[in-house]
Amino acid sequence: MSGHSKWANIKRKKGKNDAIRGKITTKISREITIAVRMGGADPTGNMRLKLALQKAKENNIPKDNIKRAIQKGAGATEGQNYEEITYEGYGPAGVAVTVNVLTDNRNRAAAAVRHEFSKHGGNLGETGCVSWMFKNQGIFIVSKENATEDQLMEVALDAGADDVKTGDEEFEIITSPEAFDDVEKALADSGIETEHAQITMVPDNTIALGSEDAKKLENLIDALDEIDDVQDVYHNGELPDDEEE
Repeated sequence: MSGHSKWANIKRKKGKNDAIRGKITTKISREITIAVRMGGADPTGNMRLKLALQKAKENNIPKDNIKRAIQKGAGATEGQNYEEITYEGYGPAGVAVTVNVLTDNRNRAAAAVRHEFSKHGGNLGETGCVSWMFKNQGIFIVSKENATEDQLMEVALDAGADDVKTGDEEFEIITSPEAFDDVEKALADSGIETEHAQITMVPDNTIALGSEDAKKLENLIDALDEIDDVQDVYHNGELPDDEEE
């Protein structure tokens, strides 16, 4: 997938998520709480918390919600104990799908995820059946209004980024998870604003989908996103251009 295609998918997903603001607020708050419990309330040195706060900022989560989530993680307030689970399986046309879950009820989460896979033409597999097809990768999106290609190449690559890709309206900077902090700092020090920053799962190879299978995959992804326990869904389907926008 090109850099533009990946960002188009992010924009498409974010646009749909705007219609279910309350659900997104709950999911991001939960992620902040878990991040604080695992690594403390200071985002410096706690990459997971830093990324969760970045996601909260991009989704305009109220500051009071963020504060409560941090307090809950730090033990200032009582709350449920969540566990992390990753489910793996295959969607329409054999597309590999991984589903990251934070839940206080493993049986409920498993039943809900399995139901949506079955309902939308997929099947849940064993642990490890598709995760080997993905790798962790850092991604920064910079609007062409905020920097030139030469400027980004100099700043990002000098800081340890792997690549800079050019899309129609933005640049996509690719990094390893280890170089994410250095690249983020270099961009900030250079006054280059990012539209999006995350460490995500990127497939080694993609499966090109026709319009019908692409729609089926989108329906599966949307249904999984609707599950309260589901935090993130990754896949290696390559959607047609008319499905991405």
